[in-house]
Amino acid sequence: MASEDSLSANPLLQNFDFPPFDSVDAHHVRPGIRALLHQLEAELEQLEKNVEPSWPKLVEPLEKIIDRLSVVWGIIHHLKAVKDTPELRAAIEDVQPEKVKFQLRLGQSKPIYNAFKSIRESTDWETLSQARQRLVEAQIKEAVLSGIALEDDKREEFNKIEQELEKLSHKFSENVLDATKKFEKLITDKKEIEGLPPSALGLFAQAAVSKGHENATADTGPWLITLDAPSYLPVMQHAKNRALREEVYRAYSTRASSGDLDNTANIDQILKLRLEKAKILGYKNYAEVSMATKMATVETADELLEKLRVASWDPAVQDIEDLKSFAKNQGAAEADSLTHWDITFWSERLRESKYDINEEELRPYFSLPMVMDALFRLVKTLFGVDVVPADGVAPVWNSDVRFYCVKDSSGNPIAYFYFDPYSRPSEKKGGAWMDEVFSRSRVMAQKGSSVRLPVAQMVCNQTPPVGDKPSLMTFREVETVFHEFGHSLQHMLTKEDEGLVAGIRNVEWDAVELPSQFMENWCYHRDTLMSIAKHYQTGETLPENVYRKLLAARTFRAGSLSLRQLKFATVDLELHTKYIPGGTESIYDVDQRVSIKTQVIPPLPEDRYLCSFSHIFAGGYAAGYYSYKWAEVLSADAFSAFEDAGLDDIKAVKETGQRFRNTILALGGGKAPLQVFVEFRGREPSPEPLLRHNGLLAASA
Repeated sequence: MASEDSLSANPLLQNFDFPPFDSVDAHHVRPGIRALLHQLEAELEQLEKNVEPSWPKLVEPLEKIIDRLSVVWGIIHHLKAVKDTPELRAAIEDVQPEKVKFQLRLGQSKPIYNAFKSIRESTDWETLSQARQRLVEAQIKEAVLSGIALEDDKREEFNKIEQELEKLSHKFSENVLDATKKFEKLITDKKEIEGLPPSALGLFAQAAVSKGHENATADTGPWLITLDAPSYLPVMQHAKNRALREEVYRAYSTRASSGDLDNTANIDQILKLRLEKAKILGYKNYAEVSMATKMATVETADELLEKLRVASWDPAVQDIEDLKSFAKNQGAAEADSLTHWDITFWSERLRESKYDINEEELRPYFSLPMVMDALFRLVKTLFGVDVVPADGVAPVWNSDVRFYCVKDSSGNPIAYFYFDPYSRPSEKKGGAWMDEVFSRSRVMAQKGSSVRLPVAQMVCNQTPPVGDKPSLMTFREVETVFHEFGHSLQHMLTKEDEGLVAGIRNVEWDAVELPSQFMENWCYHRDTLMSIAKHYQTGETLPENVYRKLLAARTFRAGSLSLRQLKFATVDLELHTKYIPGGTESIYDVDQRVSIKTQVIPPLPEDRYLCSFSHIFAGGYAAGYYSYKWAEVLSADAFSAFEDAGLDDIKAVKETGQRFRNTILALGGGKAPLQVFVEFRGREPSPEPLLRHNGLLAASA
């Protein structure tokens, strides 16, 4: 055991207003987490001894245990994502099984389960608020899905499976990260990277400097290409060198599929264990387990995917025809045999010629500070809240991280959030995400306040400032920031005081993307976009004709992009409903089979994108990837409420925004999402607005 002194000095065990992100180190993890688990174990035993089916004797002590674990584990889990080191990895790997063991013990506590069942069956049930009823029902369902009702030997088997799954998904994402990091291509001849924009060359030179080529410059090189998104995408979009595109594409689509980083066996084992887990719980397959806590069922999800697939197929076929004839007109040798490493490149050329938009030339109009200012102005208009910088109030993990306070119309703080915008390939995982630091909670309120305020963190991976230039963003990155902020808003603007159903907690997974995708729509709203898009040097606004082109380009290749998402969603459902691990068909056979209906150009026989499909093998989207499309239907329909009210009628926009805030953002997991949606929209959701926004309505008619 660590000594008392060292434990009392361990930042993970302190009482803090905001997490001590700046002082937590790998060596704090093992002693800190073990001491915490020891303490929580004692609290859990105490709770089980004294439990009664009442709020003060059941829910409040339980929330304290759950909260403490999620906050402290959240700190180290977050640091691993944004400041990864081998030492931190090893420490987390060591204590992970102990943490999972405690979570299982908590989730399978019979006394707690029975107390929740007593509340459910008591004569007072009808007097409970809807949020409290949802909380009780969620706890009962969660306990059943955690194996509470299993006989002892079955439960032991179930727990073994859970431990093993946790380990496998951990290993899966490490392999992806390591495989992504492993690929490096150093280029010294400028001819080889012809077509690449200055922003990419600057990034490649910066990468080269970090690997010891200290004289590398954007202009003279050398240039280092990696498989990180900010590096991979520009190569696919702009490199005229077809051989280079092919090499990078092949490396990207076969990441983590060979040697000691091969994820194939991990995937098979994950699918096998998920199926066993489902059967132990009495379900036919893992998809049924996943859907038990979602809005959709396997049937309704399948139905939606098929409806959207039919609407997208012909437009996607047309997209490829358009590309072929365009490439032919340009005299491209590959025009008749366009394949995967050509599509992005020629799409980008066609888009430039059709809409005369060059993503790179737009960057100077989207500087990060301007984008954030405009986002905060929009949020003030829609929801009546102010976002103000609060740097220095909370410790941060990197000097680039910003801290903000959200205030209501009377100037009272109602939430806080961290924002970590830039890519740091050597220590930060790719992608963009939002996570909770603290949830809003009455029980966790500090002395003297009635409620603990929610705190969120928002992480992106865009190009860092180069020299004295601010971070200049692609339009896609602007959409990403709006998207993640939508998640943050649902977490921060909740009015729910029951911590276990506040904010994004207990919101059905396929509804959780509604506010994030809803916010993306504003990037195409004229006034919003014009208030963002000002040239960082001259201050001039984006020309009107460019805005019109951006709008027109919104539906460019909508069929193809829709099919791509539908392919991922369909493969995910196939693997979790019909696939038999160790059967006659391999996971790659399933992928190829689904691709016949969802990909106009079939994947390469050696395509192994499944080996880096972290969403479903290391994230929360297993048998749930369809949620993106499901929530897109909800978010497009929600945005159409603003269109119906009139986007130019500021009074109507404010009123609709207030209604959105009071329903979708305020009610959190305290009410069923379908009810919340109907409260906002006045009717059930329809897929029509989504097809209309994507220009696919005619195809589906």
